[in-house]
Amino acid sequence: MTERDWVKWHDFYDQPGSSLERRLRTVRKWVEVALDEGASRVVSLCAGQGRDLLPVLAGHPRRGQVRARLVELDERNAAAARSIAPEGAEVVCGDAAVVRAYEGAVPADLVLVCGVFGNITDDDIRRTVATLPQLCAPGAMVIWTRGRHEPDLVPVICDWFEDAGFERVGVEGTDYGVGVHRYTGPPVPLEPGTRMFAFVGQ
Repeated sequence: MTERDWVKWHDFYDQPGSSLERRLRTVRKWVEVALDEGASRVVSLCAGQGRDLLPVLAGHPRRGQVRARLVELDERNAAAARSIAPEGAEVVCGDAAVVRAYEGAVPADLVLVCGVFGNITDDDIRRTVATLPQLCAPGAMVIWTRGRHEPDLVPVICDWFEDAGFERVGVEGTDYGVGVHRYTGPPVPLEPGTRMFAFVGQ
């Protein structure tokens, strides 16, 4: 955890026209696409208050067929997520960087990595991308985000995904990039002790 107040950070979602509000709308659009396509197992890393996933899931006609696990370290955000979580969505207060947090919830059909890549080192981004096949079922969709400030790392992250067995579906946004990749590789065994990343100071 950094010194940033991750509860107040969510207030930017409520500012109409803000970059985070636009990012949220884009992520939700792709979450709905994945659910429409039949995703039934979902995991969300550093899920915060679950605003990108839970409202979409609660209103989706397939909500009763979906099992989701949201992992969030901040207890206040985890409590906020639980307050809006529909049946079938589990909110775990724990370290999302450790693969063990997803035991029993993967392989998933939809993996959310939103608000992570802007808070970790480039090496940890690459390590995380290389580890994501452990969380993915073949054909799984991964939705991720990264700010597009200079130097813009979004094109490089796309290359790392493709090196790890993912196919690019799309990249949207000019200030906040929202990337969508689909896993095209084989099943990969879970290595519970693997650590993907550590948050760094802002």
